[in-house]
Amino acid sequence: MALHRDNRNVLVLATSQALFMTGMSINAILTGLAGLMLATDKVLATLPFTAVIIAMMFTTVPASLLMNRIGRRPGFILGALIGVLGGLISAYGIYVQEFWFLVAGTFVFGMFGGFAQYFRFAAADIARPEFKSKAISLVLAGGVIAAIAGPELAKWANGLFEPILFLGAYVVISTLALISALLLCWLDIPKPTAEENKSSGRPLLEIMQQPTFIVAVLCGMIGYSTMALVMTATPLFMQFCGFGISDTAFIIQWHSLGMFAPAFVTGHLIQRYGVLNIILIGIALQASALILAVSGIGIHNFWFALVAVGIGWNFVFVGGTTLLTECYSPAERAKTQAANDLMVFGSVAMASLLSGAILHLFNWNTVMAIAAPASLILGVVVIWLRIQRRKEALAAEFS
Repeated sequence: MALHRDNRNVLVLATSQALFMTGMSINAILTGLAGLMLATDKVLATLPFTAVIIAMMFTTVPASLLMNRIGRRPGFILGALIGVLGGLISAYGIYVQEFWFLVAGTFVFGMFGGFAQYFRFAAADIARPEFKSKAISLVLAGGVIAAIAGPELAKWANGLFEPILFLGAYVVISTLALISALLLCWLDIPKPTAEENKSSGRPLLEIMQQPTFIVAVLCGMIGYSTMALVMTATPLFMQFCGFGISDTAFIIQWHSLGMFAPAFVTGHLIQRYGVLNIILIGIALQASALILAVSGIGIHNFWFALVAVGIGWNFVFVGGTTLLTECYSPAERAKTQAANDLMVFGSVAMASLLSGAILHLFNWNTVMAIAAPASLILGVVVIWLRIQRRKEALAAEFS
C-alpha cells in the first residue's frame, strides 16, 4: 500500500537528516584531529570544524529565500550536492596535506547544513495540522541513526586509505551527501505558487513582534545554546579530569541519543499535553543537567548531565519549532524561518566558540553558571505566554 504523502516526505526527510547528521558526527569526531595534524599553528586546529558552524549560520537565510523561489526539492538536492563538493575538497586537502583546503572543504560542507536545517520545517509546512508536531519530531529522530552510526563510521573510514589518515573519512562524508541528494529526488513538496511568490505578506518586523514568535525564537536560541555550551565543554573538561577518549566518546554518544531518541514521541507528547508544557519540561531537564554537571566529576555525573541536557534540548527545540509554525502564512514562510534560524544558529555558533574559552579562562562551574540564568529567563517567558493564552481563551469563551 502506498504511503500517504506526509508519511513519505517524513521518511525521506528523516533519512536525509540521518545522513547529514552522520556526516556532521564524523566531522565532529575527526576534523579537530585532522586540523591538529595539518595546522602549522596548532591554535588553529579547531578552525576547520568552526568553519562548518559559521557556514551553516550564514547559509540559512539565502537557502530559505532560494527554496522559496525554486522549491524545497531542488533546493535540498542542491544543498546535498554542495555537501558532496565540500567533502571532496576536504579529502583533497588531506591528500595534499594542505590545512586551508581542509578549512575550505569543511566550510563548503557547512553550507549543506544551512539547507539541511530546513528539513524539519519542510516536513511541517505541508503536513496535516494534526501531524505538524509529529512531522517535526520524526524528522529530528533521524539523528538517532547518526548517534549510533557516526562514531562507528568514523573509526572504520579513518583507515580506509592508510597510511593517509583521515582521507577515508571525508570520502565517506561526500558519499553520504550524494546518497542524500539521490534520496531527496523522492520528496513530494509542491513549489510555491505564483501568488505566494508575488505576495510577501506582513513585514518581517511585524511578524517578529508576535509574542509567539519571540518565545519560539528564544526556545531555539537558549535551548540550543545551553546544550552547545555543555556539550562543547564536556570533552575538554573530561580530559582535564583524566578520562580517556573512549570514555568521552561513550558520554557524547549517549548525549546524542538523548537529543534525538525522544523525537519518536515528542510530537505525540506535544499533541497530548500541549506545546508549552512540553517546553517547560525540557527547560526543567536542562536546568537539572546543569546541577548534575557541577555536583561531581564521576563518569555517572557526566552521563546523567549530558543525557538530561540532550532530552531537554529535544523538548525545547521541537516545541519551539512547532510554535514558530503558528506565526506565519505560506507567503511569509521563507523570511520567518530564515530569521529564526539565523538567530538560533548564530547563538549556537557563539556558544560553541565561547565554551572552550570560558572553560580555559575560568572553570567548568563558570560554564554552567552562564547557562543557568538563560534557562531561567526562558522558563519565565514560556510561563508568561501560557498565562496570556489562558486569558485569551477565557476572554473568547465569555465573549
